[in-house]
Amino acid sequence: MIKRSKLFGNKTRITFCLPADQPAGPVSVVGTFNDWQPGTHELIARRDGTRTISVQLEPGEYRFRYLGAGGVWLDDEHADAIGPHGSELRV
Repeated sequence: MIKRSKLFGNKTRITFCLPADQPAGPVSVVGTFNDWQPGTHELIARRDGTRTISVQLEPGEYRFRYLGAGGVWLDDEHADAIGPHGSELRV
């Protein structure tokens, strides 16, 4: 799931959210906003049974995917679109 919160100025907080156990092990969100660097934005377990991480983004178009343990790549069905290079997000 993706949550959007408009911030002061032109930035938007994007919160990426996955269930705590799917997929198992650590998961990072990687994309054009962090040069596809695993571990930069690792999802953190929450009390409500989810894992989340938030990033602040300026207006634009971004691509991203989730990278799980063992090299498992996942797209987000709640993204604006899913293309050949992963999930797409328009901010």
